[in-house]
Amino acid sequence: MRRTARIALLLTAVTGLSGLVTAPATAAPLATLDTGHVDVFGVAFEDGEFDLHVHDETTDTEYAPSEVLLVAKPEARTTVPDDPAYSFLGSPGAPVWVLPQVEDTTLLWPGIATEEVEPGVFVDGSLRLRVTRVYGPDDFSIFTTDAVGAPTVLVDSGNGLPDSIGLTPASHLHANWAFEAAGCYSVTVRAVGTLAATGERVVSAPATYHFKVNS
Repeated sequence: MRRTARIALLLTAVTGLSGLVTAPATAAPLATLDTGHVDVFGVAFEDGEFDLHVHDETTDTEYAPSEVLLVAKPEARTTVPDDPAYSFLGSPGAPVWVLPQVEDTTLLWPGIATEEVEPGVFVDGSLRLRVTRVYGPDDFSIFTTDAVGAPTVLVDSGNGLPDSIGLTPASHLHANWAFEAAGCYSVTVRAVGTLAATGERVVSAPATYHFKVNS
């Protein structure tokens, strides 16, 4: 065999071997949650650190945010009320997908949970969840409604971020989670609080949650 041919074969073999070694591993499939009671923003504090996670109450399974795809099904689609108090959702009559504050068994029922934070660990009023970034086809908001349907906005990416949600240790909160267009969203949050014993301010690492809104 000619020397040039032997070199070409050797280079081909090395290139093929290199490809085998460096080929990226296949990502593990995400758990998909589209119904049931799910603490989307689960907040724990242990050994001096925050842990942000997703807790599926139905199966009592805990996930890292990166392991889960949270889905708003087409049945979540509704329209913006003809009420100035709801202008943060867009124009009256425009489509909006809402995962509701009150449980609908056909949809995901997202919660915000701090049952794993002991009372007295943080200075009263200092424990908060900061929504720092939202990526998606349109705006995202979280709001509560009172007995007569009046909204209180907790998060609105449409008027600038970060926004903060005040948290009470050892508690649970349900609200309306609204998406103003179908598509994929990512929401990044941090937990913050001031320790009662030392006055130290503790901040979690950022956690990013992934949503898919189906039309």
